[in-house]
Parts: sequence; structure tokens; C-alpha cells
Amino acid sequence: MDDIKALTQKMTLEEKAGLCSGSDFWHTKAVKRLSIPSLMMSDGPHGLRKQEEGADHLGIHDSIKAVCFPAACATACSFDRTLLYEMGSALGKECRAEGVAVLLGPAVNIKRSPLCGRNFEYFSEDPFLAGELACAFVQGMQGEGAGVSVKHFAANNQETRRMSVSSEVSERALREIYFPAFEKVVKDAKPATVMCSYNKLNGVYASENEWLLTDVLRKEWGFGGFVVSDWYAVSDRVKGLKAGLDLEMPGGDEENDKKIVAAVRSGELSEEVLDEAVERILRVILPLSKERTAPFDRGCDHKKAVSIAAESAVLLKNEGALPLALGEDVLFVGEFAERPRFQGGGSSHINAWRAEGALAFAEGVRYVRGFGTDGEGTEEDMKEALAAAKEAKTVVVFAGLPDRYESEGYDRTHMRLPEAEDRLIDALCEAGKKVVVVLHSGSPVEMPWIGKADAVLEMYLAGEGAGEAAVRLLTGEENPSGKLAESFPLRLEDTPSYLNFPGDKECVRYAEDVFVGYRYFDSKKEEVLFPFGHGLSYTTFEYSDLKLSSNEWREGESLIVTFTVTNTGARAGKEVVELYVSDQSGEAVRPVHELKGFEKVALQPGESKQVKFELGGRAFAYFDEKTHGWRVPNGKFVVEAGASSRDLRLFAEVAVHGRAVAFRVDGDTTVEQLFSHPATRAVMQGLLKKFRPGSSDDKLGDTDREMMRAAYLQAPLRTVRLALNMTMEQYEGLLNALNGAFEG
Repeated sequence: MDDIKALTQKMTLEEKAGLCSGSDFWHTKAVKRLSIPSLMMSDGPHGLRKQEEGADHLGIHDSIKAVCFPAACATACSFDRTLLYEMGSALGKECRAEGVAVLLGPAVNIKRSPLCGRNFEYFSEDPFLAGELACAFVQGMQGEGAGVSVKHFAANNQETRRMSVSSEVSERALREIYFPAFEKVVKDAKPATVMCSYNKLNGVYASENEWLLTDVLRKEWGFGGFVVSDWYAVSDRVKGLKAGLDLEMPGGDEENDKKIVAAVRSGELSEEVLDEAVERILRVILPLSKERTAPFDRGCDHKKAVSIAAESAVLLKNEGALPLALGEDVLFVGEFAERPRFQGGGSSHINAWRAEGALAFAEGVRYVRGFGTDGEGTEEDMKEALAAAKEAKTVVVFAGLPDRYESEGYDRTHMRLPEAEDRLIDALCEAGKKVVVVLHSGSPVEMPWIGKADAVLEMYLAGEGAGEAAVRLLTGEENPSGKLAESFPLRLEDTPSYLNFPGDKECVRYAEDVFVGYRYFDSKKEEVLFPFGHGLSYTTFEYSDLKLSSNEWREGESLIVTFTVTNTGARAGKEVVELYVSDQSGEAVRPVHELKGFEKVALQPGESKQVKFELGGRAFAYFDEKTHGWRVPNGKFVVEAGASSRDLRLFAEVAVHGRAVAFRVDGDTTVEQLFSHPATRAVMQGLLKKFRPGSSDDKLGDTDREMMRAAYLQAPLRTVRLALNMTMEQYEGLLNALNGAFEG
């Protein structure tokens, strides 16, 4: 630290300002006279998109060959921290070997709407799952000496007008939904950099938001790296520095450097603020720029990509059609069987080292095109497929979303597959054959044929090993073990953000607040196509013997939860067990339950294993906007364990002793509020003895009596004073007694 400060003091004002922006599209500036090297960054996050010198940098021309691992939409469904760590480690080695110091990723934004064009890059609709997996990925990468840039901070949940729109979000929703994944990675994995988003947050550009970049990220979470802008995300460079934005990317335009120098010389910007930014940049650049050997084997990494794809795929439906034996009685339909869609479009598009479709690994099967990877199909294509299906026992349709449907830069407008795909799938089902649908998509799709298809395997965007992994799963060489990291709605209109996505020209209102994904669907008891956490296997699992370390919990303690999972089927498999917590205290409006733990358990036939979870205060807490802090309520909670958010099999109650809400009693405090807290209940019960709704109370009907009761409970104290004919002296005495009860 002293060396960094000393080095900063040796720099001229112009050199310091210059270090706060890049030299070109991918590199920071070097200061040769002080031996400060340049650092290279590259797009990711599911592969290395390093572009050669002189390339266009926009993805129009190819980057170097690299292993394309499954995208986050797929890997999140693995629910496997170890898998993400290993993938991060492999990418870290590739970065070091290619001279890349920082990979731009992972992207941990929440899937607020299934329409977001970049959802394929994001992990989940659930912040706990996203944080746990992203943290493992970052630890794996940085363990190899490469840096990451966790993105896009914050509330970047759509592509429509992403460079100018203001995300209008409550503090509670930010803290409970949109911040936790970033918080987890920052606190536990200590990323080299955090990338701020393009959008405004509640009216202030993320790149100029001091509350976001300094108060929350640095002061609360202890972030020690540097903040880099998303490319071209800077609005006002001087405001950005003051707010905590250290590095502007890309470089090449020195105008903002000059503005920094001028602001320091005029006194508008303190040089101490500039020095702090320089020091944060140097603390990352100097260690990451050291030469390190990092041998890696692309062939080995390709095999790893295949394995990760197989571990991440989700078997959505299976009515006896899978696993299947490949042969002439199996027909593959759809050009995705030859050329699978295995990644999304935009800045994360990888020039895959090797990519083959399922057809290359399915010896003996017959194949017809049916429709193209562009989603187009002619009447002749359909006739050919239906004719070929007559000779088949099982038809496997390789369907999915074309490249143009999902990409950085724009959002989807609907959840449908191309019409040609839906029509052909439906026609094949009507033909009376067993129909298996293999999906290649980065986000949920509607399935109007779901009641007719015999099986559905969701591969998501599974990387360059998608084809081989699909065949392994279809044939039973691999047992499916993925679970959905997002809900699949029946219709777009059912989604919680439907009326507020993507907003108007200036802002998008997150009116659903904390009710995102399954938090909304499960709380509303809304029917879904497939629920969060859903996924089938070729074996079966039984849950039993749920135990809590105590039936009571107090702040500062840990609650240990254990239960047993048993493989009750005939073959080995892996089960993702999920732990949810349900707040039944009634203190705050909360989702019916929230994911607070998960583990992937490998079991041989007949084998049982005990699974253990540890729950701390945040598992029970919600964010209180009045106190701007986390609080745990008093009351009953239920711990739930199961195979999905809609398949909960074990339950246990725990009495949680949190802190009663403390507030100053005044004339607007309601009777109901005072009865809800032990501190003031006794005082109010004494007052109730004096309260008489009227001398004719006994003559009131049930409806009138209930009305009077409700009116009393909802009445503010100032109204109660009038109803009881209290003098001001008596009223002041009551307020003092109530506030004294809290203080006592």
C-alpha cells in the first residue's frame, strides 16, 4: 500500500488522469517512465473473446479460437458450485495463457422478465442462487491469477434503451433482489473489478451514482478493486470520479482526461479523489500484469465443456420416452440437430474451438431437416418430416430460438418459438409417434404442444459441447440432473413485470418490487408451465427426517437444518435438494417463501445421504426501508425442503426471536400497530377496557360489530382520543406511557 501511494505521488497530474481511461478498446494506459504496465481486458464470460490487434472490436469479425463453455442460463441449472469453480479455473488458465488480465464477467443481473435479450448471460431470477454460483466461478478464475469484472452494477435488467433508461426500484427490492449476488461476490470472492451499468438508477446514471459505487459497494461491502465503466457508459467524467468510477473504457478519446485535469486545477475536483482512483487501479494492474505461465489443453477444456453441458441440462418432461436406444427407428428432425444454437449474440459471442451437432454422435439414426436454424420451414419440409416419421418409433425434434431472437442490444417481444417449429412439433405429436423435443434457447418459451409431447429436454445455450451432451442425455449415458434456475410461465401476460417492461422512453418502474419470478408465481398461486427448481431424472429420490438444531432461533445464532435424501430408483443419479424459508410472522409483506440453501447430491441406487444447511440472520431477514437496514421479525417461520419451489416435501417450524419494530408513537400510530408489539400491547389492553363502541353494542348485528372492530383497530390514536372523550392531558399521558413502554 505504501509503495502504491509513493508511486502515485511520482505521477504527474496528466499521467494520473490518463490512467483513469484506456489507451484503446481493450487496454489500460501504460506509464513507461514509472514502469506501470498496460493491462488487457477481454469479453467473456463463458469463453475468451480475445480479439487480435487491429480487429474491429465490435464482434463483427471473429475473435481468436477459444473453448465456448455453456452460458450462464445453462450453468445456473447445474446448481453446482464445484462445477462453476472448475469452469472458472479453466477460463482463468486460458486468460493467463493469452495474456488477458481481466475477463469481463460474470454477469449476475437478475432475470426480471423472460424477455430480456441478454438473459442467456445471466444466472437466475433468484439472487441467492446467482450469488452462490457467481462466487464459485470468480474464485475459480481468480485462483489462476486472472481477474474478473462482475457486471452490470446495477439494475440492468433489459436491453431496450439500456444506455439511457432509469430503473426505478425501491431500496427494499434493490437490497433483497438486485444487490445480493453482487454483495456475495464482493464480500466472499473479492473480484478485481466491478463494471457499472449503462442505465440510470432512480434518476442517476450508475456511472455517477455515489450512493451505489461508494456508499454501498465500497463502504458497506468493502470492495477493494476498481470500478470500470461499461464500454461508452460514461456521461460526465468528473461527476463519475467523484462518485467512485475509476476507469473509463474504452480509451482513445483524451477529452475526458483533459476535463479531469482542468477540474483539479480549477478546484472543482479534489486531487485526493483522483489519487484514490489511481491507487485502486494500480492495486489491480500491478499484480495482474506479472508474467505467469498457465498451460492449458483445449481438448481437455472441450471435454469439460461437454460435461458441464450434460450436468446443466434440464429434463422438463418424460412420459417413458427417455432414455432411448439410437437406431433406424429413431428420427432426428430440425437443423439444430446438425448445427445447434449453443450461445447468444453480442459481446459474449465466442469463436468456438470446436462445435458439432447431436447428429455427429448419433450413429444409425435417420435425419430430415424439418426447419432451419433460422426458424423457417416450408410445406415441403413438413411433408418430408411427417413422411419420415411414419417409419420411426421415436421422433426427436431439435428446436430452439434462432440467433436473431436473443442478443445483446434488444429484447424479445414475445415468448414463442418460430411458428414453423411449433406447427411441426404439433403435427408430429398428432401423428401418434413418441415425440421428444430438445430445446436450444437462452430463456423460457411457450409450449402449446406440451400436453402432447412425450418428453422435453431443455439444453439452454449449452456451449460447443451441446450436441454431444444432448446425445449422452437422450441415450441415458448421462442421467439428467439440472433444475430450472428460472420459472417458465404459461404466458407472457402471467409474468409479474408484464405491465412494466420495458417501460417508457425515460424510465422503467419495477412495480412488482420483491415479487420476482417464483416469489410472485408461488405467492399468487399462479399456474406455471414449469416452476423454479424443477427438473426430472431417470431415477427417483425420497426426502425424509428433517431436523432442526433448535425449534427457536435468536440473532447471532445459526440454525442447523438436516434431512436425508435417498435414491429409490434403479440407477445412479444426482439430486438438487432445495431449502426454502417462509416468514409467517406477518410483520412485513413478503414472498410466500425464498430459496436459502441448495446442494447437489450424487447417489447410487438405494444409497442415502444426509444433507446439512446452516441458516443465519439473513435467511430470516427482510430489508426495512424505514431504518435502511436488515431486520429479523419476531414470529413463526417454516423451513421447507424439496425438489422444486412447487414440490416441497418436508417442513419444520421455528420460533424466530428477532427485534420488535421500534418507532416513536404519535397521533398517527394505529391501534393495530400498538397491539402487534408486546411492548405496547399491555397499555392498549388497559385502554380497551375503557372503550365502548356504544351502549347498543349488544344489539348490533355481526356485520356491524365486525365493522366497529375493524374501525377501532385501524383508527389512529388522535381519533381514539376523540372517541374516548380524553382530555389533552390524558392523551399526552397515554402517548408518554406508550413510548415509555418501548423504552422500558
